[in-house]
Amino acid sequence: MKVKVNKDACIGCGACEQICRDVFRLNDDGLSEAKVEEVKEEFQDEVRDAADSCPTGAIEIEEGQEEKAA
Repeated sequence: MKVKVNKDACIGCGACEQICRDVFRLNDDGLSEAKVEEVKEEFQDEVRDAADSCPTGAIEIEEGQEEKAA
């Protein structure tokens, strides 16, 4: 799983950071960013929860490569 935050959509509410500090942080501009691009399996459920909780839908998740192989 890969994750990124759309800076144009982020409002800096910090919900993602509260849900998964291992993957998300607020930067110096007060906007969220992903600390990693590839999410370890142990954090994937939290990242999905963070994406679902984002009020602006700024968190973009790319699941595994199965779709591309088909």
